[in-house]
Amino acid sequence: MREQSTDLRETVRQRYAAAAVKVTEGGTACCGPQPAAVEVDENFGSTLYAADERDTLPAEAVAASLGCGNPTAVAELREGERVLDLGSGGGIDVLLSARRVGPTGKAYGLDMTDEMLTLALANAERAGATNVEFLKGTIEAVPLPASTIDVVISNCVINLSVDKVAVFAETFRVLKPGGRIGVSDVVADDALTSEQRAERGDYVGCIAGALSFAEYRAGLEAAGFTDVEITPTHPVADGMHSALVRAVKPSVEDEPGDSAAATDACCGVTSCCTSDERTTDPSTTVAEAKAASGCGCQN
Repeated sequence: MREQSTDLRETVRQRYAAAAVKVTEGGTACCGPQPAAVEVDENFGSTLYAADERDTLPAEAVAASLGCGNPTAVAELREGERVLDLGSGGGIDVLLSARRVGPTGKAYGLDMTDEMLTLALANAERAGATNVEFLKGTIEAVPLPASTIDVVISNCVINLSVDKVAVFAETFRVLKPGGRIGVSDVVADDALTSEQRAERGDYVGCIAGALSFAEYRAGLEAAGFTDVEITPTHPVADGMHSALVRAVKPSVEDEPGDSAAATDACCGVTSCCTSDERTTDPSTTVAEAKAASGCGCQN
């Protein structure tokens, strides 16, 4: 299974690397041809952004858009906030977020593809954005400290992950108490089986890896999120939808003392004392996290 997961991740990486190269090689200096846009259907890409948003960005950032929505439109970003975009690609959502949080805020982009990171850095320079930072890594192991981010966004990327439990756990870990997510993703009708989802596309096409509505909600709640909302916006295939996903990491004062979330925070692991337990800090083992916490859950 691990080998299959590695193969799927590499397939995804290759597809997005090729997309970045197409945009980069299609772009030229001023007065030359426009960069070559990545070919997607009307359910994906830059057409899902308002014209006034597209017009404020470098053409290369717009051309590299592969998402299924516009998460920045629903994330309700505020001045001074710190935002993390999971799977930031050419940087379109990072640059839009940077404008919204202003000079006192910061927008991070995380991507595993060197070609996309190179393109994103060039787009940030073209846009004159000084409050952005692009990081190399996977969304299953975010290279940022715990409790440092106000808002996590993502655009049709989580459904590509082969370990969504890890993605939800990492998202919860990096968010500050009271932090929130505003994600666009592909979600399947609950009635569709995994096989039926596979018939409608593949991982690279953002379809077969999609969770159902019930699975998505359960995954977020298992990670500790509350106030989960999953709202479909438009169909992308039969029984498959682009959806807006919102959820909140509870504030410390909002967590009941006997809740599972409080127990997990105490022990430094999610799903404490179950077969699914994992550390909220990937640099430590479960045993080390429990020992350091000083709480009663030491098994």
